[in-house]
Amino acid sequence: MSIDTQSNHDTKPTRTTAEAAPAHNPGASLSTLDVLESEAIHIIREVAAEFERPVLLFSGGKDSVTVLHLAAKAFWPAKIPFGLLHVDTGHNFDEIIRFRDETAEKYGLDLTVAKVQDYIDDGRLRERPDGTRNTLQTQPLLDAITGGRFDAVFGGARRDEDKARAKERILSLRDEFGGWNPSSQRPELWNLFNGRHLPGEHVRVFPISNFTELDVWSYIAREGIELPELYFAHDREVFARDGMWWATGEFSTPRDGETVTTKKVRYRTVGDMSCTGAVESSADDLESILAEVAATTVTERGATRADDRISAAAMEDRKKDGYF
Repeated sequence: MSIDTQSNHDTKPTRTTAEAAPAHNPGASLSTLDVLESEAIHIIREVAAEFERPVLLFSGGKDSVTVLHLAAKAFWPAKIPFGLLHVDTGHNFDEIIRFRDETAEKYGLDLTVAKVQDYIDDGRLRERPDGTRNTLQTQPLLDAITGGRFDAVFGGARRDEDKARAKERILSLRDEFGGWNPSSQRPELWNLFNGRHLPGEHVRVFPISNFTELDVWSYIAREGIELPELYFAHDREVFARDGMWWATGEFSTPRDGETVTTKKVRYRTVGDMSCTGAVESSADDLESILAEVAATTVTERGATRADDRISAAAMEDRKKDGYF
């Protein structure tokens, strides 16, 4: 799972499509991944050219890792011309925090970390009764965007994850309070993106919006992108709750009647440890993960995220307030 950073920044396609395609239809021989990659790189370059202070939301999860890899290819051999932003709930998996820091150092990028714990300590936020901190990320995120004067915020959200994310445009305007109005989005015709905004507003940008989960894994396998080990099957102490396997740890402890057992599991998405479940799996390499994802009928958020089960509109309600 190691990555040769230099070779993966090369923008030369793995297949020489321009030479292989018929003259009357130059895109005919492009694979699905070629098309998705080209679209994402086009979006990233357009935003970098049009906006003054972009930033990339980076959690260490597979989607933001994929966007970072695409950004590196978009500007290779130059350095990525913007930094990274992470909202740390304080309940993240240790493996993810290590990977986040190592990746930022490898690419030589500035990493801004907004900490939910700071807001709890000084009284700006209160712990929720259910213990999850995912929903507490919104205010630190908006403050970090305002403080950094970021006018474009790249994210790794995809349309197939959740019905609220399916409503997002590629460039999605946020008002002066960071709020999102899904009923008044701008049209996006072909590959024309409208980045106009007033002072104080900003735009969320989703370069891999048209990828599916299977596309992301296929692209990771094709490009040899390095990921946290959490995504691959491993033995872990877990307990069952609400149809998911929860890892035991400082921020995730079993209640009365919940039994701890050791299972071979992996994570399809990574987030706050207190709301992210694992799935039983023997998929310990990319080939077996691809087969597993191809066979599943439930999205990773629907299968493993407790915060999305609070209500049918949980994600949309959070996004209206300024969430990712």
